[in-house]
Formats: sequence, C-alpha cells, structure tokens
Amino acid sequence: MVIANEAVERVEWKRARVSQKRQVTIPQKLYEQAGIKDEVEFGIKGNNIIIRPVRENTANDNFSDLILADLIKEGYKDQELLQKFRERQAELHGAVKSLIAESGEAARNFKSGDDDTDELFGDVVED
Repeated sequence: MVIANEAVERVEWKRARVSQKRQVTIPQKLYEQAGIKDEVEFGIKGNNIIIRPVRENTANDNFSDLILADLIKEGYKDQELLQKFRERQAELHGAVKSLIAESGEAARNFKSGDDDTDELFGDVVED
C-alpha cells in the first residue's frame, strides 16, 4: 500500500574517478553531509556499494547504561559490579538472538499459513 503523502527521498549523485589502486575521493559536500570523521564502512546491496561513516558504539546501542543503572540500584560495587555487568550483557545478547530466531520462525509460519494470526486479525483487509 502506498501512502499519498509519503515523502520521497531524493538522491544527490556525484561522479568520481576510480584510480588504478581502486581508490576514490569522496566529494567534500557529501563527506560533510554524511558526517564522516576518520573511518567509513562499506556494504553492498545488489550491485550498489554503500559507504557510511563508522558509528562508534554508544552506551545506548547495547543498553550498557541501562544495565549499569539497574546493577547499581541493586547494590553491586567494584569487581562484583563488573562481573554482574558482563553476565547481564551476555544474557542480553542471547535474548536478542532468541528474538531474532523467533521472529524468523513467525515469518515463515505466516507465509505458510501455519500461524494463529488469522484468528486475531482475520477481519483486517489488506489493500
């Protein structure tokens, strides 16, 4: 379903030569707009190469600040705090992996019609 008011993102294209060493210079305007500092990372989607600035992990990216806050409230200090922090981070990683696996299974079941969503959403009409 396409929403009429959906904003269409325009792409600004610039050309750059590729050297014999496979090097390119990023045009300054694009470099600044992307917020590139000293490193970029590359990805590929189809036949398109994606270049983006490396984003340093922040506490919010892996919930470290929330884990630490909970542990401090629970009264942990010093080495015990560090040990419990590592345990909770490992638990979080496992929980995320489980959620990903469960969502994949739900998607496969939905495609095959083996899920229970029709009971819940059977009256919803898709356009």
